[in-house]
Amino acid sequence: MITSLIFILLGLVLLYLGGEGLVRGSSSLALRLGLTPLVVGLTVVAFGTSAPELVVSVKAALDGQGAIAMGNVLGSNALNVGLILGLTALICPLKVQLQILRIDAPIMVLVSLLGGWMLMDLHISRVEGGVLLFGLLAYVIFTVWYAKTVRQPVAVVEEYAEALPPPLGSAWKDIAFVLCGLALLIAGSRFMVDGSISLARLFGISEAVIGLTIVAAGTSMPELVTCVVAALKKEPDIAIGNIIGSNIFNILGILGGAALTRPLSGAGIQMTDIYVSVAFALILVPMLRSGSKLMRWEGVMLLAAYLGYMIWLWPKS
Repeated sequence: MITSLIFILLGLVLLYLGGEGLVRGSSSLALRLGLTPLVVGLTVVAFGTSAPELVVSVKAALDGQGAIAMGNVLGSNALNVGLILGLTALICPLKVQLQILRIDAPIMVLVSLLGGWMLMDLHISRVEGGVLLFGLLAYVIFTVWYAKTVRQPVAVVEEYAEALPPPLGSAWKDIAFVLCGLALLIAGSRFMVDGSISLARLFGISEAVIGLTIVAAGTSMPELVTCVVAALKKEPDIAIGNIIGSNIFNILGILGGAALTRPLSGAGIQMTDIYVSVAFALILVPMLRSGSKLMRWEGVMLLAAYLGYMIWLWPKS
């Protein structure tokens, strides 16, 4: 058991460091290529913080552990809204910009419904994975186009510019961060998956529950840090944009990429797990629309809902 726990903890540390390095290097490179901080924040940073989920899920898929890959995506999406966004709103009420209300949040709901529908048979084929990845490409292209052609509120532009200062040093430094980040992510994913599977078998816990809880929590560390820091700095757009972008990427990019690597079979995943993940996406939209702000009491509700799900889930192991 000690070895399994050491593997999981080491995996968590490597995944966090790898995700930070990847985001830092790729963001700086994107800025050097002429992308605005707003575009980089909505795409590179939001997707970069999901890199641990991607690497872990692909590794699990290659190892034939489809339940961990599926559970990672479903658990991460529920955790992102219930725990991370709930905690962030508790620290600082989050004002919501019009673009998120009109475009990004509805897209997140549609993508969540699509992913939930595909998962109903607990199987994701390569064809379905390809469809999800095509959807991700379309979303990125649309986001970049919209950010460049539609005038954004000055406060939002300044917020992202402050969070993503101009790159310093040479581009080789950025490339080194990207490469080192990827290497750490790959190593961390190996420790995380191997340790989680070993722990699951030792205690008789299903791999699905491990994926929904321990793996999902570990791979969501970058989102947690990003959102808490954004809340403390009074940068609500970065916090909400990161979570919504991450949830979209988790389904389209991670579920799609893992399935394209190897068709996924999610033995142990229950319908309730799918419903809960979709429900968190659905309930977030009216919360964001009520006064265009996510209040502290709504954050408490999200936290309570996630805690309730965790209490319900563990006896099912």
